[in-house]
Amino acid sequence: MKRLIVFSAVILFLSSCGGGNRGQLVGVQKRENWYQPDPYGMVFIPSGSFVMGPSDQDVPYAVTAQGRSVSVHAFYMDNTEITNNEYRQFVHWVRDSLAHRLIGGDHLIDEGEYGERINWRERIDYDDEENIEILSELYLPEAERFYRRKEFDSRKMNFEYYWVDLHEAAQRENREQGKVDRSVFIKRDVINVYPDTLAWIHDYTYSFNDPITNMYFWHPAYDEYPVVGVTWKQARAFCIWRTQLLNSYLMEGGETFVQDFRLPTESEWEYAARGGLEHSPYPWGGPYIRNSRGCFLGNFKPMRGNYLDDGGFYSVKVTSYWPNDYGLYCMAGNVSEWTSNSYDESAYNFTHDLNPDYTYEAKESDPPALKRKVIRGGSWKDVGYYLQTGTRSYEYQDTAKCYVGFRCVMDFMGRDKSDF
Repeated sequence: MKRLIVFSAVILFLSSCGGGNRGQLVGVQKRENWYQPDPYGMVFIPSGSFVMGPSDQDVPYAVTAQGRSVSVHAFYMDNTEITNNEYRQFVHWVRDSLAHRLIGGDHLIDEGEYGERINWRERIDYDDEENIEILSELYLPEAERFYRRKEFDSRKMNFEYYWVDLHEAAQRENREQGKVDRSVFIKRDVINVYPDTLAWIHDYTYSFNDPITNMYFWHPAYDEYPVVGVTWKQARAFCIWRTQLLNSYLMEGGETFVQDFRLPTESEWEYAARGGLEHSPYPWGGPYIRNSRGCFLGNFKPMRGNYLDDGGFYSVKVTSYWPNDYGLYCMAGNVSEWTSNSYDESAYNFTHDLNPDYTYEAKESDPPALKRKVIRGGSWKDVGYYLQTGTRSYEYQDTAKCYVGFRCVMDFMGRDKSDF
């Protein structure tokens, strides 16, 4: 009986060491089955190859864009440009985070050596007498108030955010484990997130745009219009905030993180804008900007001095006009859109044909030429040439324009949806 007990114990020990796999290579067991859900407000763009660049001969701009075949991996893209109301959620989150920290108490959760984090379950009563005094520094001082209106000071809406510089980490001298402190690759920035509402005035001399300056960002009438007056850095900060907002929710539910939201690369933007149509100059095909009934298919500047002939005066609602075959609205016209790429006239000559990408993290001391970021799609103030899917242009990363907005993308994890 003793021998039987010892023999059973040995068998039990050996089976436990094998983890029930009988000594075979079977991978880690009991991992969750996972399926990538479509992010809210986004559409799936399948992997594919296409000819990137002008769809017709363009001699004057041949130096900046040449036709070349490239491949792009599957991703998700916002079906519309980010709206005023969506961006306002970001601004209000920054405002409320400042208020939570000023109030303290139950509004913060002590995490010991990690410091404090905000308890978002606590609601903020901005009309409470005690809170009014505590939060007074978030409002404009009395001397700066117009007709004694109590308004939040947009200059206080600063957002601290972080990202990992994987390109720097991948350098040969940084790849050896244990020799480089990982913290040097974690980048930090602080940026004011409030849009430049005065862009409607400073972008145009001798043009009366005061009414839209007063109302465009905050009034409910413009909630579904694209946000403008946002710099490239503000757009990037929005993407990082949106990532953390979703991942925090997933973490609370014990769910697995997803890929980060980010700005699209130039190649991703053009591939998505084409909607699966090869060699078509516009998202709807072409070669014309009008349909068979003579109606314009996008919001741009149809003729000199005539902005209204296409149905829009300034920008229009983000779901105006027909979407392309991927279900993306206003990929031509309405507002131009930031991409993640830096602008270089010869970029098509040195970027890879696999997910082409060219980025440069410009410093404040860098010359203006290194601060150029690619914008795509054309806007309500542009002529038809800029609506073409292959047309490249740029703005400086630290400038905010009343005709430039953005939309986000997220990488798809897998070859295609059929993998699941």
